[in-house]
Amino acid sequence: MRIVGAAEARLLNRRYRGRDYAPNVLSFPYALRGGMVQGDIVLCSPVIAREALAQGKPLDAHFAHLIVHGLLHLQGHRHAGRREAVRMEAAEKKLLAKLGYPDPYDAPG
Repeated sequence: MRIVGAAEARLLNRRYRGRDYAPNVLSFPYALRGGMVQGDIVLCSPVIAREALAQGKPLDAHFAHLIVHGLLHLQGHRHAGRREAVRMEAAEKKLLAKLGYPDPYDAPG
């Protein structure tokens, strides 16, 4: 796991995903061996901080959500289609609840 600034996140996203912006999280899976996931997760701290503020979420909760999100990607989860997204969001909510964090998709109120 690596925490980077916006310039490095943008460079990695452009180089490996063909998208020219700094994302909040990138996942780079290597392999699944003996039930053990191997890969890298890159978190972009300034993007995550900006999103947490804009969404009215505690910074630690947003970081936790994106770490779980990245780990699920390493395990093969995707969210390209609606059905995949619903499945992935349910897994995120379940894992985050076990860690003591609220539903990341609930609007703060």
